[in-house]
Amino acid sequence: MSSLRLTGEASQHPFVFADAFNSGDSDLVEQVYEPDAVFVRRDGTSVTGDERRRANEEFLRLGLPIAVRPRRVDVVGDLALLIVDWTVGDSISGTAADVARRGADGLWRYVIDNPFGTSVPAG
Repeated sequence: MSSLRLTGEASQHPFVFADAFNSGDSDLVEQVYEPDAVFVRRDGTSVTGDERRRANEEFLRLGLPIAVRPRRVDVVGDLALLIVDWTVGDSISGTAADVARRGADGLWRYVIDNPFGTSVPAG
């Protein structure tokens, strides 16, 4: 399995995700998440594990790069709220409302990945 360089800076985590996504390697994308992390689908359904992987693979199959622009990063202790504008090619865009946690190793990983933020129906 390929390895990804995670970050010790919460503000850089969206860029780590973008690097993993743009590699096209779902194994690398999975490394930016904690094992039990949640991904919120566009319809508001929260998924984890294999379903989270499949949800990300749907985006990867587009074969387009993602660009991220962090709007806000608020950190308290080992938790961070990341508000990130993103686009995948010219076809899909959104504003993510994500939560990341700094692990015992000092590196950040997503706990909640909500790529469509407040535009997602309550689930």
